[in-house]
Amino acid sequence: MAIESEFRTGRDVVSLMHAHLVFITKYRHPVFTDTHLTRMEEIMREVCGDFETELEEFNGEANHVHLLVSFPPKVAVSKLVNSLKGVSSRLLRKDFEDLQFAYWRGARLWSGSYFAGSAGGAPISAVRQYIERHTRPAI
Repeated sequence: MAIESEFRTGRDVVSLMHAHLVFITKYRHPVFTDTHLTRMEEIMREVCGDFETELEEFNGEANHVHLLVSFPPKVAVSKLVNSLKGVSSRLLRKDFEDLQFAYWRGARLWSGSYFAGSAGGAPISAVRQYIERHTRPAI
């Protein structure tokens, strides 16, 4: 069970939502170093702050990154992802000359696709059993 302080509270909602996001580089080229990933984490934390979300974990390898993001229900994951990828691509290519022309025409850092999965909470089977065990009131 989650600790009470982990829950996000709003005017009409209490929530605990997490997403595991994975972004891969265009053509899965291995272009990132530790220096790139350190700067990328800073950028992504700032973007998450703008969306009132929290980047709880970040790590990556030469051709992809993993993020664990906690977010309120009002945030659309697709909009958050578009902003994370767009801002990080623009700023990283500006900050690091070696990333400016990593690909043909140098216009993109990330692949157009991404992985987003819900994370945390009870397994689906446990939630299904919990709902099934409730009894409907008699007429």
